[in-house]
Amino acid sequence: MMTSITKEEIHKLLNPMKVIGLGGNPQLNEKVASTLGVPLIETTVHHFSDGEIQVNIAESVRGCDVFVIQSIQDPVNENFMELEIVLDALHRASAHTVNCVVPYLAYSRSDTKTRSREPITAKLIANLLQLTGIDRVLTIDLHASQIQGFYNVPVDHLHAMPLLAQYFLDNGIAAKDDDVVVVSPDHSGTKLARLFGQYFNAPIAIVDQRGARYDDSVHDMIGDVKGKKCIIVDDLIDTGTRLASSTRSVFAAGATKVYAAATHALLSQDAIKILNGLPLEQIVVTDTIKHEKYPDRMVRISVDRLLAKGIDHIYNDRSIHDIFDEQNRFTKD
Repeated sequence: MMTSITKEEIHKLLNPMKVIGLGGNPQLNEKVASTLGVPLIETTVHHFSDGEIQVNIAESVRGCDVFVIQSIQDPVNENFMELEIVLDALHRASAHTVNCVVPYLAYSRSDTKTRSREPITAKLIANLLQLTGIDRVLTIDLHASQIQGFYNVPVDHLHAMPLLAQYFLDNGIAAKDDDVVVVSPDHSGTKLARLFGQYFNAPIAIVDQRGARYDDSVHDMIGDVKGKKCIIVDDLIDTGTRLASSTRSVFAAGATKVYAAATHALLSQDAIKILNGLPLEQIVVTDTIKHEKYPDRMVRISVDRLLAKGIDHIYNDRSIHDIFDEQNRFTKD
């Protein structure tokens, strides 16, 4: 008696999933692989004394659907070059598909030309990644959504903001229809603040920062935060100066408590010192970027399940949109 075999089972036999985790964020790589139930391929990365990178992938990937996880964080250029070399190696090793999983995609802030002789580096990064023959990019919270259009391969753009919103709901920090105001640190972040505010039915306010530089000045507020609990929301925290400026402005406008939320914690230069000096209740971020040390009141939410779901949906030809629907139902119930 013959037994039927499904399309998914044939796919897994002909094109098994394999996952490679590179050096940008090893802890997150391990979490994602564990959630998927797939071991990481043993991959050796060696740096020569002059800075050149040599890669050795320990097992065959011929005919496999390979997912390479690499957060392009500090040292940015070194981690990017490591990713490029591995992607090229996989293409030459006859992988069936090569999928680039980038929790944090560096250079995304350079997405448009605003001055003479200025590069659009986000487009350059897209070109360089595609030169290696990748089939797809999976990433989280790009600095600008239009960067997806820089690629001629599919880009699955996942969002971590529902995870951050859920933390505030679960811990009783913010409740729906509570006295919460979501604050954008400048005018360009208004859309993100509005989306985040939907999870609490909260109004938004904007720090009226018009210059290119964030300093110790207290800026005007657009919107009412007096007597309110405020959550300053941004896609990333880099040096901490923008968050510091925003925190001073929000308190000066009469807020009672101030929290911060961001997807990517770059924490460059003196960020930890600056953030430790702020009168914030908590700073809630994700683990897309790994550091040896973090500010005192920083809470990290893992995106391992989110990335694992994205990889699973891609591998099994399921719609990524289902993940967005699931997040929205979970957070807005």
